[in-house]
Amino acid sequence: MIANMSSSETRVKAQPDSPGSSLDAFYKSSLRVLRHLLRNPMTLIGLMVALLLVVVALFAPLIATHDPVVQNLANALKAPSAEHWFGTDEYGRDIFSRLVYGSRITLYIIGLVTVIVGPIGLFIGTVSGYFGGVVDTVFMRLTDIFISFPSLVLALAFIAALGPGLEHAVVAIALTSWPPIARLARAETLSLRKADFVVAVQLQGASASRIILKHIVPMCLSSVIIRLTMNMAGIILTAAALGFLGLGAQAPLPEWGAMISTGRRYMLECWWLVAVPGAAIMLVSLAFNLLGDGLRDILDPRSE
Repeated sequence: MIANMSSSETRVKAQPDSPGSSLDAFYKSSLRVLRHLLRNPMTLIGLMVALLLVVVALFAPLIATHDPVVQNLANALKAPSAEHWFGTDEYGRDIFSRLVYGSRITLYIIGLVTVIVGPIGLFIGTVSGYFGGVVDTVFMRLTDIFISFPSLVLALAFIAALGPGLEHAVVAIALTSWPPIARLARAETLSLRKADFVVAVQLQGASASRIILKHIVPMCLSSVIIRLTMNMAGIILTAAALGFLGLGAQAPLPEWGAMISTGRRYMLECWWLVAVPGAAIMLVSLAFNLLGDGLRDILDPRSE
């Protein structure tokens, strides 16, 4: 009898702690993410900076101390002070206020490019990996053509064809950012298309579109989300480079790259014109890289 009780207790202990409901599963998943954030402070810092960017962009009118586009030549090139925390530019505009409103442009570019790039890359990658053959060859050769050029050079080529402007910059960045997503989705699909659950669905008569949308795409989402998060740093740098060259957001919009471009003429005497927006670009880019690394550890089951 004692042996039977011991065997029963062993089976109970060996049974996995499965969630009893969807709410319980969400609770356990949230605890897992929280434990990871507490173990990895760098991921937590990246998350906090990303959330700070969102908050600043949403409440920019309440946070900014001055109008970001109103000129006051009497206050031109003032050093940082209590009235102007980060100083003023050559037109007397408050750098802090322009930095705050510039976060809206940065977040707009990140969000719109991500919304465009994610579905395009996921569609091309999953379709190419699932069908193979001629479809795979055509899609992957097209992807190789885009990857063969540096992203900034290719973005400059698209801007030259479309013309300068914020919307055109978003389109140009999106057209240069989808190939890595497509390659990743294709690699994931190649490892899944011969899986038992896919074969079982095929035997039940499911169409290719249903298999891709209902079974393969959800399995690729975690890897794609991680890649998109880590791509955000590159999107920020490319957008800043286009703004620096005068091909992105046009004056008087307070875009961070354009702020560096206009301030470089006075950077030896007025360092804050370049240092402040440059530090913002570096901080936000680093934050998204740290957040992407943390998401990879959380969403990758092999990290457990």
